[in-house]
Amino acid sequence: MLESVGSLTGSPWIYAAVAVSVVLDVFLPVLPSGVLVITAATAAAGTAAAGTATGAVPHAVPDLLVLTLCAATASVLGDLVAYRLAWRGGERLDRAIARSRRLTQAQERLGEVLARGGPARGVLVVVARFAPAGRSVVSLGAGAAHRRVREFLPWSALAGCAWAGYSVGLGYFGGQWLGATWLATGVSFGALFVAGAGAAYLVRRPAVREQRAGA
Repeated sequence: MLESVGSLTGSPWIYAAVAVSVVLDVFLPVLPSGVLVITAATAAAGTAAAGTATGAVPHAVPDLLVLTLCAATASVLGDLVAYRLAWRGGERLDRAIARSRRLTQAQERLGEVLARGGPARGVLVVVARFAPAGRSVVSLGAGAAHRRVREFLPWSALAGCAWAGYSVGLGYFGGQWLGATWLATGVSFGALFVAGAGAAYLVRRPAVREQRAGA
């Protein structure tokens, strides 16, 4: 992957690839958008470090700020598309949500949190962005529950910025310390996976407590 991404770092196509991947993974969570963002940042940091070490001016390095903004914007755009589709609903979507116990519980949980408002609403949306498929569940749940866009969009933007900044930061520091190598990418992706596992636990913990209380 490093070689493939490396061939894109000299052109704007790296940003297009990141944007498309991040937008689509709200519908296909199996897409490795986080890996792509991390790998692009790792390649940029590794190339910059090599250029600094040799005294040469590094070329064909994606701008990390633009990369972060690109990933964050694509994240919000994907969230809004999923939100609007779920808002419009339809029998097929309603049946899909009804068949999924996870989506049904998430929709109910999200509705309760959004109704209460306050910090809990923002924490749920931001934390869920790091959890596997959490972004999909929150975006579809908010739309299906017909929550107002002003209740959802600001937190989606904050979640997208936090996720993009964290992912680019992992790739950058990994590339600075270990160079543009598979080891740097693996270590950074491991940190992203740990954050995702922690986020999934935090999102599910209230439901677990409720089940234990009702038992």
